[in-house]
Amino acid sequence: MAEFFLQTAWLIPCYPLIGAILAIPWSPTIIRRTGSRPSGYINALMTLIAFLHGLIALPATWNQPAQQLYIPWLQVANLDLTIPLELSSVTIAATLLVTGINLLAQVYAIGYMEMDWGWARFYSLLAFFEAGMCGLALCNSLFFSYIILEILTLGTYLLVGFWFNQSLVVTGARDAFLTKRVGDLLLLMGVIAIYSLSGTWNFSELAEWASTANVDPKVAVLLGLALIAGPMGKCAQFPLHLWLDEAMEGPVPSTILRNSVVVATGAWVLIKLQPVIALSPFAVSATLFIGAVTAIGGTMVAIAQIDIKRTLSYLVSAYMGLVFIAAGIGQTETALVLMLTYAVAMALLVMSTGTIVWNSITQDVTQLGGLWSRRPVSGFSYLVGAAGLVAVPPLGGFWALVQLGDHLSKTQPWLFGVLLVVNGLAAFSLTRVFGLVFGGKPNQMSERSPEVHWPMVFPMLLLMGFTLHVPLILLQWQLLPSWATLNATVAGLMMVSSAVGCGLGAFIYLNDGWAKPVQFGSKSLQDFFAYDFYTQKLYRLTIVFVVDLISRAISWTDRYIVDGLVNLVGLVTVFSGQSLKYNVSGQTQFYALTILLGIALLGLLVSWPLLARLSVVIGS
Repeated sequence: MAEFFLQTAWLIPCYPLIGAILAIPWSPTIIRRTGSRPSGYINALMTLIAFLHGLIALPATWNQPAQQLYIPWLQVANLDLTIPLELSSVTIAATLLVTGINLLAQVYAIGYMEMDWGWARFYSLLAFFEAGMCGLALCNSLFFSYIILEILTLGTYLLVGFWFNQSLVVTGARDAFLTKRVGDLLLLMGVIAIYSLSGTWNFSELAEWASTANVDPKVAVLLGLALIAGPMGKCAQFPLHLWLDEAMEGPVPSTILRNSVVVATGAWVLIKLQPVIALSPFAVSATLFIGAVTAIGGTMVAIAQIDIKRTLSYLVSAYMGLVFIAAGIGQTETALVLMLTYAVAMALLVMSTGTIVWNSITQDVTQLGGLWSRRPVSGFSYLVGAAGLVAVPPLGGFWALVQLGDHLSKTQPWLFGVLLVVNGLAAFSLTRVFGLVFGGKPNQMSERSPEVHWPMVFPMLLLMGFTLHVPLILLQWQLLPSWATLNATVAGLMMVSSAVGCGLGAFIYLNDGWAKPVQFGSKSLQDFFAYDFYTQKLYRLTIVFVVDLISRAISWTDRYIVDGLVNLVGLVTVFSGQSLKYNVSGQTQFYALTILLGIALLGLLVSWPLLARLSVVIGS
């Protein structure tokens, strides 16, 4: 039975697509009597079916080599666009992660968006995202993976702009779409170039080709940088990270999916392309540098944020930076483990903070406080999610970060120092938010803030239990190091960095004697981090300014030169026609004389060079 479900695993992306199509009749203009709620229930049911399909198929992949499944699509000349699928423990587990988190997000949305009129559109977009990510997990082709990434970019635009009657939402959706397009355009160049070099887009065949390829170093550098650019945009890496902050304008249930697994789609493609990127040492160094800068910068900026949603958005970029580092050093298994532990912990954090957003007057963490006694479920979920994200034993984040730190300490010691700093800063940032929101005494904005109702509590409790059991899953999959091979020094240093970050954050933000808001250095220094190193202003002064200048120049050229020339020809034609009508007499001899004069004038013009040469000869 498990083997049958494995062979039909290509149906997993189809279930959410069917749910999205079935939700169309519940748009506001078709079915009105029942409201739009049935569309949400149908999509949740189809997601549950997809999850169960993957769950039944997963045992058939244990200790088995990856199976290849080919779906014929298009064959033209020498171009074969057959869709290859890879059925393995990793790909099926990835679909389980996507469908499981999306199912919890859909149940969460039942409570969060109970009064919203756009259920059919919202749940259809969630299903659209789920289908795309499941298809990406199973797809074994760079070409079709690029197409799916483009579809997900469109889905991001639509989900971020869900409440399109708000100006900030429209701006955020536009910026998110355009920022991703920068990386997508460069990735498309790499997709086209790699086919001419290797003759294939299949990830498995690309890995075999890269193991023996002899590519010109300059070509390898350009190819590697182009292939990195796409994941940079998807994973919100510096300098293409601003879209994730803008995306916080979307509904929280969509943020659950986006912050946990959607941002990881770029990292998934990066891991698949790691053998090709390794052809260029410069591209590998660029991957490590981008990941390190984003990881440190993201955690530092997160500490300076006061919006509860943005305190997590920059941590998303930071942890994707750690995945970039893991992929850059060739530790793909470590990168996958880190993505798993990160996804469940971040989804739980977004759920817990989403409950604060739902029934609080403000999202400013400096105006909240004292919610631990009023919101125990949300507070405990936040603690579990934070502990699962940083290196707190024995949760999953600890094992993933220790595994990464073990490799870095042997090959790249300076990157191990970066990992310690990032882990400590992340622990400090998460403790800071907990202290400002749940600790201390209630403020005026948090006097009346009861716990949320069951549709939001239930998925939180389920995900909290899964986060606590992640180490057992890793142990069953034989992904945990044994005690004999565990690097005690690395594990100890990781725990010390977590303890220092949590301890310092608790001492400052859970201490009623410490003046709030806390001042770190001068106001200009705080603004430097709060405004994300003024990256947005830098964009306006450089890229936006140049694009605007070029656009204005092109517009002026089009209006006054191209259109002006066309209008001039039109005006000449009109005036010549108006003048000619007064010369029409109706007499045949006049027309004949006009034709003869025209022929004579034309002949004179044609023979003018000959006449000029004759005059020179005669003169000499």
